[in-house]
Amino acid sequence: MKALGIILAGGQSDERLKDLCNVRAVSAMPVGGSYRAIDFSLSNMANSNVKKVAVITQFNSRSLHDHLSSAKWWDLGRKQGGLFVFSPFLSNDNSFWFRGTADSIYQNIDFLTKSNETYVVIASGNAIYKIDYNDIINYHIEKNADITIICKDMANTDKDLHDFGVMQLDENSRMIDFEEKPVDPQSTIASLGIYIIKRTLLIKLLETVCSEARYDLVKDIIIRYRRKLNIYGYIHDGYWNTLNNIKSYVNVNMDFLKKDIRNLFLSEGAHIETKPKDEPSAKYNAGADARDALVGSGSIINGHVSHSVLFRKVYTGENSSIKDSIIMEGTCIGNNCIIENAIIDKQVVISDDKKIIGTKEKPVIISKGTVM
Repeated sequence: MKALGIILAGGQSDERLKDLCNVRAVSAMPVGGSYRAIDFSLSNMANSNVKKVAVITQFNSRSLHDHLSSAKWWDLGRKQGGLFVFSPFLSNDNSFWFRGTADSIYQNIDFLTKSNETYVVIASGNAIYKIDYNDIINYHIEKNADITIICKDMANTDKDLHDFGVMQLDENSRMIDFEEKPVDPQSTIASLGIYIIKRTLLIKLLETVCSEARYDLVKDIIIRYRRKLNIYGYIHDGYWNTLNNIKSYVNVNMDFLKKDIRNLFLSEGAHIETKPKDEPSAKYNAGADARDALVGSGSIINGHVSHSVLFRKVYTGENSSIKDSIIMEGTCIGNNCIIENAIIDKQVVISDDKKIIGTKEKPVIISKGTVM
């Protein structure tokens, strides 16, 4: 079944993630000790035989562009289809950045018009999940749907429905209403921001709404056409999380300490791939003690680490203690330090005898490149 993919990775970061996303796109956020957030949508597409994928970027995209410099890690070479990275094209005739999600696709509509795939899978670059899009495309065809939205019942989760688009479905899973970030949600079914649509219909809708100066995929297509088009919901009952605030970022990383979550992404079926780094395995010197922790390649551990995620090339000094924390790439922690409930960004230097202690509700965040 022929489909192409579009990953929306250009949105401005949520204010609640500002401390971590001042210099990077949310889709480039480090996850699970070795991944970037966008790896999950990219791998899901490649594993579903969606071999032609466009990634649309905009804000703070330098590290994301670097990560996507080669398509081979996700088996998206041009002979199979290709990985295409689009940024706003500014010229004398066009001085606009992308004015919304619909506009970001419309400004790159040549990608759609010059393709011949029947369906389009649209996903965000900041969600952590594993899914076979072929199952949803088959469902889309069976329902004779115009648009299929992948959604999840949040009734038994800690998710705040005020952060999501909330769908009301009838007994056949056809959407009867959609509220974007409602004050008073009328349902617990949340849109995951993943859509299946025919390529020709998407082109027609984009040309219509953008000609009317309407630029948002949700407000100007999903909500505006909710009674005119056959829109169905597909309930995803597997793992899913998104990076929309500090709490969710911590939870996603700590979930990777759970064996069943690691197995889902690393062992069961098709794997989630990332851009590899050629570094030696982590080194544990005499006196090192690491329990319930992920430690990235090239790291050197001298102290104690528990219930924490350490990325690549992290150094911890003697008698240092790290607990319930996330330590990003290239950080150096001195001797006799205590770090608890903290997020330490990349390339931070912490000298001897420092204490950085937060709480589970409000972890301490140390910005990239800080020297303490």
